[in-house]
Amino acid sequence: MKTALICIDYINEMVNEAGKLSGKGYYNFVSTHDTLSHLAEAQRRFRSEDNLVIHVRLGFSANYVEHPSQSVLIGKAKEFKALQLGTWATEFDAQVAPIGDDIVLTKHRISAFYNTPLDTILRAQNVEHIYLAGVATDLAVQSAARDAHDRDYIITILADCCAAANEEDHESSLKCLQKIASVKHLAEL
Repeated sequence: MKTALICIDYINEMVNEAGKLSGKGYYNFVSTHDTLSHLAEAQRRFRSEDNLVIHVRLGFSANYVEHPSQSVLIGKAKEFKALQLGTWATEFDAQVAPIGDDIVLTKHRISAFYNTPLDTILRAQNVEHIYLAGVATDLAVQSAARDAHDRDYIITILADCCAAANEEDHESSLKCLQKIASVKHLAEL
């Protein structure tokens, strides 16, 4: 069975200390839990077994034409010039950045599936089982997992390759996700 590792929102704006959204707790979480090292190891394993590694980032054009100003979650991005495509902010963290044949997608909403070619790519490559890693566990990872579930994929959440604003959000999300996915740590693979 072909598998894919989907790495969501490991961009500078969120996981670098200088990122505009890192202050929400994401930088502290990935630093405290060594999340980037875990994800880098997962990527290495998937690549070595010739499986897909897909990177998805949240971002908006310089004129923010795709931006949902009414969104409670990301509605202020335009005001603060956050998440702007083509800038350092939406580049992937160097430790977990795309290499080789990795696939890179851009999303304009929370779910990696919403208005992106992710599902088309997975189906074209005969992927049945997806592994999810991302920031934030309670937002982007949960959204992608729910969308993947409803598209009939087998889903595994890599718990130690995910990050949230705080431990409570992370753990409660993992508990909830167990209803639709397997939740494992990298060492269990």
